[in-house]
Amino acid sequence: MGQKVHPFGFRVGITEAHRSRWYAPKALYGELLVEDEKIRRFLDQRLNRRPPFAAVADIHIERTREELKVIIRTARPGLVIGPKGQNIEELTHELQDLTGRNVSINCIEITNPDADAQLIGESIAEQLQKRSSFRRVIKMKGDAALAAGAKGIKVQLSGRLGGHEMSRKEDLRLGAIPLQTLQAHVDYGFAKAFTTYGVIGVKVWVYKGMYTDVKEAELESNAAGARPRARGRR
Repeated sequence: MGQKVHPFGFRVGITEAHRSRWYAPKALYGELLVEDEKIRRFLDQRLNRRPPFAAVADIHIERTREELKVIIRTARPGLVIGPKGQNIEELTHELQDLTGRNVSINCIEITNPDADAQLIGESIAEQLQKRSSFRRVIKMKGDAALAAGAKGIKVQLSGRLGGHEMSRKEDLRLGAIPLQTLQAHVDYGFAKAFTTYGVIGVKVWVYKGMYTDVKEAELESNAAGARPRARGRR
């Protein structure tokens, strides 16, 4: 039997930092965990599923006693911030109403969206909903990722592809994807395409090289514990 492991979960605490960074006593832990999930779902619905379609790939949450800090990684920071910061102020007030806490939002621009696994997955799902040919779409996105500097990409589609009666899986592999190497920086994304004949799942793995080669500009955040790090040899 094949053993499937989530690429991010496999590396958390070793080469990847947690996406939620805070400490809580046992009595509060469950409540804050549910609150984190609510924040992520709210921002996904607000920014990705309806206008302005801000191409948000990832959301990091940091908590202190006084403040809840939300770090949004997006390919279109201008749409999140809005004219004169109007959109981000509205978003801050809505999150404060949702959580009852003092909230600050920080945007980090994804400079290379063609090599971001989550954004590639969302883009493929969007094309499938528009009834594009799935083989052509995944080939085009795979080639674009390699052209953008990725060292390898794997895309897997599952569902009633092309409207067929039986669901099936199709995948595309280009370049190297060393999934078992902890030192390899493998980005993973998952999206769903809601078509008229059913839901199609889209999984994307992007190999970006070793963690030792990650440039400062590609780090998610400058906050403590928020940067991928190379694992030292023992």
